[in-house]
Amino acid sequence: MEQRRSPRRTWYLGLSGATDVVTRSRTFARRALIAWHWLPAAVDEDREAADDVLLLVSEVVANARLHGGGPAALLLHCTGDRLRIEVTDASPDPPVPVRPGPGPGAAGSGRPSGGHGHGLMIVERLARRWGFLRHPGGKCVWVEVAVPGPVRDAWPGGGRPVPGTGA
Repeated sequence: MEQRRSPRRTWYLGLSGATDVVTRSRTFARRALIAWHWLPAAVDEDREAADDVLLLVSEVVANARLHGGGPAALLLHCTGDRLRIEVTDASPDPPVPVRPGPGPGAAGSGRPSGGHGHGLMIVERLARRWGFLRHPGGKCVWVEVAVPGPVRDAWPGGGRPVPGTGA
């Protein structure tokens, strides 16, 4: 398992062949949030934002484990206004959330979900945006969340990266 950390805003965790990938990913994400001053949070709202990030990491990594043949990597990239979570896996199949009401992928649609797809409903509720990109050898599922105000305000330039800093 490979870990690359940067004092800047991108952290990478290789997960190919790793065991207990959800726990490893949450621990890794928690360390990144601490480095980026999301944690410890003095305000409940900021603590909730950090908890949401850890839940999103868990959901996306678990989906890759259950449906994508296992996660290959987790990438966290934080800018002045958003945190992007990316998980790659070997399956080109798109993630499909279970939706209420009739139709394919819907709860009660007659199409058995096997109890799957509900985690993506969590992703849809917590994320500002999410999606996936196919690539040779699989896909990348990405999730974006807003950066809490105090973290954003701590950036040089009031939330805007300073040119030439790599931040």
